[in-house]
Amino acid sequence: MPYANQPVVTLTELTDDNIKFVLEDTDLSVANSIRRIMIAEVATIAIDWIQVQSNSSVLHDEFIAQRVGLIPVVSDETVDKMNYMRDCTCAEFCQECSIEFSLDVRNDTDETRHVTSRDLISSHPKVVPVPSRPREDDTSEYGEADDILIVKLNRSQELKFRAFGRKGFGKEHAKWIPTAAVCFEYDPDNALRHTLFPNPADWPRSEFTELAEDSDKAQADYEPNVQHPSKFWMNVESIGSLKPEVIMMTGLAVLKKKLSDLQTQLSHEMQAEGLAIS
Repeated sequence: MPYANQPVVTLTELTDDNIKFVLEDTDLSVANSIRRIMIAEVATIAIDWIQVQSNSSVLHDEFIAQRVGLIPVVSDETVDKMNYMRDCTCAEFCQECSIEFSLDVRNDTDETRHVTSRDLISSHPKVVPVPSRPREDDTSEYGEADDILIVKLNRSQELKFRAFGRKGFGKEHAKWIPTAAVCFEYDPDNALRHTLFPNPADWPRSEFTELAEDSDKAQADYEPNVQHPSKFWMNVESIGSLKPEVIMMTGLAVLKKKLSDLQTQLSHEMQAEGLAIS
């Protein structure tokens, strides 16, 4: 039975921002379901409400709110303990469903002042903008680019606001997406001919190719008896709000729950239909 197979996962690479693994003995639809869930249904924290108290910069309030909302926020140790706003019993904001942020910057010098994500002050020590994580080595080849620029202030300009971060997921808004990219590859040597190249020799080889390095073949021989791929090389890149391994495990847990709920609901429907017939 096609649904009775046991998928195999092999971890090939794990870094602070990236995880690569091989998924075998399963269907293309399963691999794509995992990819979509990791993008759209893994919960994170993002700034969702902002009250601008003073803004004399060149950007209007809505522009500031949009930029601040897209700053990724570290969510690893907190998001699972928070309630969704719609499920919380509070009137507006509380510690169970929100994290408060504040920013108060005024430029009293003649030099341009860069207001960045490092100027955002969080009420929770473990929920901070991703680039503002403490670094063991403060020297960085990217310099100030480690902090996300919000706006530039000239002399006598200021920006002051308070904001609240809430729990959500990517299906609601892109600011809650925990990944920069989630992709997978199958059939690296095009043995299934799902892709037709005008000139196969001009196409670069995949890093997962199974052809010999000294082989003159541009692609593998066609395999007409194999209709569906069963091996997938997956790559998940985090934006920093969640560790890549957390994104992977949470995504699998969400998929498992969806299938379990579907099975339960189907069982109830079948029982109800059986009672109706009898």
